[in-house]
Amino acid sequence: MLNAAQMALFDLGDDRLELLTHDTQGSAAGAASAAQAAINDGAQIILGPLLAAEVEAVKPIAGSAHIPVVAFSTAMQLAGDGVYLMGFSPAQEVARVTNYAHAQGRQNFAVLAPRSPYGEVVADAVRAAVSAAGANLVRVEFYDASINDMASAVRRFAGEGHEFDALFLPEGDGRLKALAPQLPYFNIDPSQVKFLGTGLWDEPGLGTEPSLDGAWYAAPDPQSRAGFEKRYRDLYKTAPPRLATLGYDATALAAVLARAPQGADFSPPTLTNPNGYAGIDGIFRLRPDGQVQRGLAVLEVHRGGGTVIDPAPQTFEHIGY
Repeated sequence: MLNAAQMALFDLGDDRLELLTHDTQGSAAGAASAAQAAINDGAQIILGPLLAAEVEAVKPIAGSAHIPVVAFSTAMQLAGDGVYLMGFSPAQEVARVTNYAHAQGRQNFAVLAPRSPYGEVVADAVRAAVSAAGANLVRVEFYDASINDMASAVRRFAGEGHEFDALFLPEGDGRLKALAPQLPYFNIDPSQVKFLGTGLWDEPGLGTEPSLDGAWYAAPDPQSRAGFEKRYRDLYKTAPPRLATLGYDATALAAVLARAPQGADFSPPTLTNPNGYAGIDGIFRLRPDGQVQRGLAVLEVHRGGGTVIDPAPQTFEHIGY
């Protein structure tokens, strides 16, 4: 993320913006010390930290100094009071793909999720999104987040029947690939039940699992970041982690606001400009409640990667999630 931030500084910064770096050491205490050091160095805006416990530790320190924080966590309960969260919101991803699936005729939704903070957040988001769409939530079932034997979880889930035509699977990477093939094995047929995912699915190689072919998820349009990813690889000789774009977009935002005619303006009205900003991951805007709103696409899983089947909006005029 620091590499990406330095790219944004090179692209958009000038002598009105200086990027100071302070290591949180991955802990709440380290984040608190880093925030105080940044403020002592004269910081007017803090970009980061990444983890929820770190954001929680930084919030009162930055607040007492009236310094805004643009953090990268998805712990939306920490948003507000000067903290703006750039992280990808599971609730918005769920709402986007739910609305699309319902528009395509899917009426009865279910959730099979790990019993974890993330799984609980997604289940709550599905409840809200399905209700708002006027659809039905017919099943929510959790399994032990630590289990590696996905077959037992799916066997129990499938054994109670499946009166749903859309199923959310909030897992990612290897665990999703272990879970997905168990579903058709236990007669949850992906040709009849549309599998739905979250931003955890926004990783290459998902389509190598045949049972996920044709599944849907919401995420930023990958074409928006293709140029960034190539430049990053050329510069640093490695592929950027998925979250690197957050570092770029937060720094780009600071660089733009630092060039205001009357001097750097990181005030709440400017940060929360309702017209939003165009970033590597598409359009986004910071809301007064501290949460981010993004223009998301709906993608379909295929062996060659995610294919956009419903484009991301280009303005916030008609976003309904």
